[in-house]
Amino acid sequence: MSTPNFLLSNGKNMPMVGLGTWRSPPEVITQAVKDAIDIGYRHFDCAHIYGNEAQVGAAIREKIDEGVVTREQLFITSKLWNTYHKPEMVRSACETSMRNLGVDYLDLYLIHWPMAYKSGDILYPTCPDTGKAVFEDIDYVDTWRAMEDLVDEGLCQAIGVSNFNEQQINRLLSMAKLKPVVLQIECHPYLRQKSLITLCYDNAIAVTAYSSLGSGHTPYEKPGAYPLLQHPTILAIADKYGRTAAQVLLRYQTQSGIIVIPRSVSKQHMYDNFKRIWDFGLAIDDIKAIDDLDCNGRFMTMKA
Repeated sequence: MSTPNFLLSNGKNMPMVGLGTWRSPPEVITQAVKDAIDIGYRHFDCAHIYGNEAQVGAAIREKIDEGVVTREQLFITSKLWNTYHKPEMVRSACETSMRNLGVDYLDLYLIHWPMAYKSGDILYPTCPDTGKAVFEDIDYVDTWRAMEDLVDEGLCQAIGVSNFNEQQINRLLSMAKLKPVVLQIECHPYLRQKSLITLCYDNAIAVTAYSSLGSGHTPYEKPGAYPLLQHPTILAIADKYGRTAAQVLLRYQTQSGIIVIPRSVSKQHMYDNFKRIWDFGLAIDDIKAIDDLDCNGRFMTMKA
């Protein structure tokens, strides 16, 4: 069974389950992507900062050369890193990701974070005296206008943003020629983001959730009394449906129309995340029980 698609506001289809590649080591991600394509994945979520786009691209090229997939059957996302927010740097940053991925266009290109770091190829510029990040005063609206040019020039079929809040989305909508097609955010039962998601749906912006299974390996925060995959409420619901906790968490999102990008390099986990979440649905009372876990708890915080 293939994964259902979400019809984006630009008329393109985005598979509702993709493979996340954050924190997937370069030495294993090529095989993982090849396995994922064999399972049926067609959506791959990438970013320059992940440091593994060339290895993802190697897998994609191999599977295209084998005739398993065509480029047109794939949905490939990448993201503009914080050190390339200067409008004159946006195109070359996009072309770097395209070159690493071995593609001549991106299906979706996102501004990774709304704030800009000091421009250049040092991806985490820090002050030598304090060790804190060095920011640069670049308005994300100006960055966005350069992103719009990428669509006009055919490098990207769609553009969007990641980690933007409601105020930033509203400001962008008021000034953009092309409105964002997708918002990618941290979203899971501990962090429902209901108001932000409603704003997106009201403006025909699709929502992609990262960390939808929690984030056991995050170097940042660890909210909640339990890891999400071990929460008694989730485990009880999983037992009720004869599913894993991960499958319940992914179904919880997709049943609400949210696109998910769980990260895995395990072929079995990739199979379970992709194939076994579409043949059941959560009852309203189970959704309510999961909703009630919301504690505004973030795993991912971009600290100065």
